[in-house]
Amino acid sequence: MIKIIFDKCIGCGKCVPVCPYHAIILEDKKAIIDLNGCTLCGACVPECPVDAINISKEQDTAKNLADYSGVMVFTEQKNGDIMPISFEILGKARDLADDLKKEVIAVLFGFNFKDKPEKLIHHGADKVIIVEDPLLEKFLDEPYTQALYQIVNKYKPEILISGATAIGRSFLPRLAVALHTGLTADCTDLHICPETHDLVQTRPAFGGNIMAQIRSENYRPQMATVRHKVFDPLPEDTNRTGEIINEKVTLNTTKIVSKFLQSIKDETQQVKLTEADIIVTGGRGLKCAENFSLLRELASTLNAAVGASRAAVDAGWIEYSHQVGQTGKTVKPKVYIACGVSGAVQHLVGMQSSDIIVAINKDKDAPIFKAADVGIVGDLFEVIPQLIKELSK
Repeated sequence: MIKIIFDKCIGCGKCVPVCPYHAIILEDKKAIIDLNGCTLCGACVPECPVDAINISKEQDTAKNLADYSGVMVFTEQKNGDIMPISFEILGKARDLADDLKKEVIAVLFGFNFKDKPEKLIHHGADKVIIVEDPLLEKFLDEPYTQALYQIVNKYKPEILISGATAIGRSFLPRLAVALHTGLTADCTDLHICPETHDLVQTRPAFGGNIMAQIRSENYRPQMATVRHKVFDPLPEDTNRTGEIINEKVTLNTTKIVSKFLQSIKDETQQVKLTEADIIVTGGRGLKCAENFSLLRELASTLNAAVGASRAAVDAGWIEYSHQVGQTGKTVKPKVYIACGVSGAVQHLVGMQSSDIIVAINKDKDAPIFKAADVGIVGDLFEVIPQLIKELSK
């Protein structure tokens, strides 16, 4: 917890410019700290010449940990349709809640839904909280943060999970700051510690070279975002029943500084990468952007999506939306064909859960062959045309 001791503060303003989050202002010749913007980094403390800034180690948001219970899942919707990643997370949330002997609460924001909320119950939720508001129909950081902040403070979940999507990565950090709790991003595994009942959050660290296990022992809720295709959704059970709750939130429009203009479809992908059954991925071995036409031809023959390694994207050969790996998308197709991909650990993190991995590379010592179920040592410019010819028959 941080506070200004006003009896000591002389209004010198030395703390204002050193705050990296612009959370300190001077008002009536006294320093004022915006607690929603402050991250307790402590940069201001040594700058105060009169020791008027105090940071205590008290559990300011841990409050009473016993007040927090259950697993909450933020479920995404787009144009009224619930996104597939929400069902994947619900499946894992069900496992976590069963270990804790608690309930799963799904939260759904939007306006004029096409999918019925009961679908979330059929996939593992015990309760579904619906917040319908025109300001929540399209995603914007500010109203979504305000709305989920109010829901979390009312229902007090001990765990809050969201997808590591463009939406989750955008507003969950804002929410974590507002709630004064921690957030582990891009998790690849979640489980409950049997001794402490804390959530153990696993994610790649140091460029994917190690898997870090992170806990938030003293603060609630324990927040995590989860990568797409990491967990499997539960089979839909239409006999499952639960409670649907309609909630209202108060949105401060003066705090909403962004505006939704339009949604532009990615025309470069004929088949959506994260949902494809077959993916054909190109790496540095393709040599130039023009050679991706060969991959697109193979993908078209297989009705597959086109992926790319980071090296190919960084070289400007293909758009970032095709990137697979730690800094791109996580995929889990039935067949993954890696063409001219060396197989760096950062790439493997994003595709190693594929059912069958086929590697084509002229370097017989390429790391990708260690992960491959089928390895073809050869020049991709000779192998791929032969594959296309045979598949076209």
